[in-house]
Amino acid sequence: MTADTPYAPVWRVGPASSDVVIDVLTDAFQDDPFTRWVFPEPSGRIGLQAGFYRALLGHPGAEAHLFGDAAAIWLDLGSGERLHGEPGPADVEDPGLARLNAVGEALARRHPVDAPHLYLAAMGVAAARQGGGLGAALLRHRLDQADRDGVGAYLEAGSPRSRAFYLRHGFADLGEPVRLRGAPPLYPMWRPAAPSVHNR
Repeated sequence: MTADTPYAPVWRVGPASSDVVIDVLTDAFQDDPFTRWVFPEPSGRIGLQAGFYRALLGHPGAEAHLFGDAAAIWLDLGSGERLHGEPGPADVEDPGLARLNAVGEALARRHPVDAPHLYLAAMGVAAARQGGGLGAALLRHRLDQADRDGVGAYLEAGSPRSRAFYLRHGFADLGEPVRLRGAPPLYPMWRPAAPSVHNR
């Protein structure tokens, strides 16, 4: 695959590279408005973010992909399977974890479960490298394979800017935004497999 960067091709990586994936995502989202709402205490934010990404990587259907300073975690979900809605493993008295559980419960009501699909649970580019095309290349890499497999993809965009990015890559809004009190809206989005690719 080619991109306007000096980096090697996209790699699907295993457990040995999980810390790299977590470090990239933590850097990408530590100043994100939604992340700051979920984990309001700056001193503990990075550790809680890392725990969240590590839990995603522990899912049986998890795939981690790297492209330079960009990382993504996809979950391969079967029909009827959803990620959200399970209580978190830690003390619910922690305000960040309580908010994370509330987000999961709200998103569970919107997550499509009628067909197998890929769920883009997290994708980000390290702060110093954003805007250079790494995220687009990383996303296209997995979506091309999804098209060949005839599988749709789902995500929740965390900002109007990221929503616009995913719209450019074939995603469309799946209903109204999810709104929690005091939080930026989340935008559920769906992308069907491209028929022209699947039917070749």
